[in-house]
Formats: sequence, C-alpha cells, structure tokens
Amino acid sequence: MNIYSAGRWLLATCFLIQHASAQQARPDRIVLNVTADPAHSAAVTWRTDAATDSSYAEIAPATPNPAFTGKAQRLPAATTAKLFDSLDVRYHSIVFENLQPDTEYAYRVGKGDDWSEWFEFRTAGLPGQPFSFIYLGDAQTNLLSLWSRAIRKAWAAAPDARLIIHAGDLVNRGNNYNEWQQWFEAGSFIHASVPGLMTPGNHEYHYPNDSGQVSVFWRPQFTLPENGPEGLEETCYYTDVQGVRFISLNSQEIEINERLLHLQRDWLEKVLKENKSRWTIVTFHHPVLSTKKNRDNKFVREHIKPLLDKYGVDLVLTGHDHTYARGRDGNQGPVYAVSVSGPKMYEVDPAPWMAKTGSHQQFYQVIRVDGNTIHYPSYTVDGQVHDAFQLREQPGRQNALTNLKKP
Repeated sequence: MNIYSAGRWLLATCFLIQHASAQQARPDRIVLNVTADPAHSAAVTWRTDAATDSSYAEIAPATPNPAFTGKAQRLPAATTAKLFDSLDVRYHSIVFENLQPDTEYAYRVGKGDDWSEWFEFRTAGLPGQPFSFIYLGDAQTNLLSLWSRAIRKAWAAAPDARLIIHAGDLVNRGNNYNEWQQWFEAGSFIHASVPGLMTPGNHEYHYPNDSGQVSVFWRPQFTLPENGPEGLEETCYYTDVQGVRFISLNSQEIEINERLLHLQRDWLEKVLKENKSRWTIVTFHHPVLSTKKNRDNKFVREHIKPLLDKYGVDLVLTGHDHTYARGRDGNQGPVYAVSVSGPKMYEVDPAPWMAKTGSHQQFYQVIRVDGNTIHYPSYTVDGQVHDAFQLREQPGRQNALTNLKKP
C-alpha cells in the first residue's frame, strides 16, 4: 500500500471533519481486498491509534479445531506515518502470499494485548469453478442507519460470495472521517470477510468543490491491485477470479482529466486485448447509458464504450444515477446495469435501451457465474426479486440474454 507524498496529503487537510472518532491500539476498520490473483493471495488493511507504530497479521488454514491458532504464521505489516497532526491514527496493511486456491483461511491483526478477533475467508478457486459475487451501487448517505441493511441483506443472501463490487460513491464526502467510520460500521465483519473490489466515484473526490484528487483516505485504508496505469494506482486495476476478469476504471478521472482519460483508454484496450478469461466484467461509477436525460457522461460513452463493444465485454456494472436500470444498447454489446444500494434516490427517465427500471428502492445484486452462463438477479432490500436474467455464452456470436422476470 503506497500513499501520496506529504505535500499532496496536506492539500486536503482543511476538508477533514473536526471531530474524529476516538481511536485505540486495538485494530478496527479491518477490510479484506481483492488482489490481482485472489486464488493465491489476499490483502488486508486496518487502523489503530498513532502510538501503535507497528503491527502484525497472523494467518492459518481454518479448521474446526481451535488449536489451528497455534500454527498461525505471523507477518509484519506495512505501516503509514501519522497522516495529520489533528488525526491520531495510523493505517497498517498486509498482502498474504502463497495461499492455496479454494481454501478457507483464518486471520487476525494486531500486536501485544491488542488483537482483533479471528476472521475467515476463502480464496478464489480455479478457472471454471462456479462462484457468486455481490454488486452494490452507491451507498453514499445515511450509511450506518440505512445502507447497513443493503450490505447485510446481500451478505445474508450470499455468505460464500468471492467478492463485493462497490461501484463508487461509498461515502458522500470523500475526506469526511466520520462518514468513513459509518461505512465501516455498517459493513462490520463483512468488510473483513469478503474481499472488496472498490471503484471510486465523484464523491470520493472532494465534493462539491472538486480537489482533483481522490480521498486522502482511499489509499491508506484500502489495499488494492497496483496493475493499472501510473498515477491511478488502486483506483484503476484488474483481478482474475475463477475464469472472470474484473476490471475497475476510474471514471471520475475519465470525465475530468483528458490526460488520464487517454491513459485509461489505452490501458483498457491492452488489458482487454490480452485477456484470456472466459468472461469479462467491467465496473466504474459513471454509467455509459444514463438513467437521467441530463446526466450524460460524454467522455465515458465516447471513449470507453467502443472498447467494450470491440472486445466483447459481457457486463458493465455502474452507479451514480441513484436509480435502477438494466439493458443493452440496441440489443447488442454488453449488458449495462445501473444500481443504488443507499437511500439517496432519483427518478428514472425511461429510454429505449432499458429492459428493466426501478426507483425509490434500495437494491443489491447477487450474481452467479456457472460455466457458460451468468445468472443475474437484482433484489430490493426486503429480499424481493426486482429483475433477473441469464446471459449465456455463444462462442463466435452475441451472448444470448434471457429475461427471467417480466419488465
């Protein structure tokens, strides 16, 4: 986990909330993240008070016998400097390497008398093995009080999910320390047990007065793959999970920064061209096809969509519009989805590309990849199926899409 230089961090200090939550030596805000190869590695990040200038992680294969703890391997963590004089915290991270595929592991983090509980997770399996993953649109507001029910309901529906996609706008104000506290509390142990694949939204940049920099907390508190373009580390990257290539783009930088737009476009073409996975799923925040007439994301649509079509991307999972919509552009190309998991709501402006819409409801998606078929159901937070379809691979031809729920 790298962090920006001290000078870049200080640019954002004036945006920090003044009343940060109390911090202690015992780790909290523990989050598990995807790596480039989740079958053989896993990344964990946590927070302590600033007095804790070093920390450790222990890991072992999980067994029913609690004596497994005696066989745990202890590893030193990477530790940040104290971020700000007014913020008495440090962040620590570890990447567990040389893990076995499709294996249950237990880990804890800390030191001395201050350790977390043991968390368990399962590494990704091999290509071709079926698996499920969770997709969540914008969380953004009322995180502890209302977004909590979306992530908890999703986990209850798929406790064996191999990852959770968070499609941007995890919080409302990217440099607000207490909003991040609510985000971590709302997900609780889920964040520490299911690898997160986070992509930044416009609200991860200082909002409403755009600072041109991602939240000062993004890179210290998440440890994500650094296989993307230089300058977009841990915001633009890819990971391969059981025969699926998942790609995260930083669509905020596509919309506001011409240089980084072209950098991402060239990188994306290379990653898609070299991709040998059976399925390809791309996530970013701003929709290619918006659900609102006045929210057209021109640069994503003009520069990124042609590559999605050219290289046969299967699913594109986004947020930003605070509604639900799903469909194709002219019944061809990728299936596009826009979803929202938090309580901030907008209206839908119906458009020809939409096969299914929804508004003023919180949603979660539990998507299953099984051989030559992707099963996609979208649920409202009371557990009702709102939308469902199957996408079946047809080599050399357009994937066959079957609607399983009437529009």
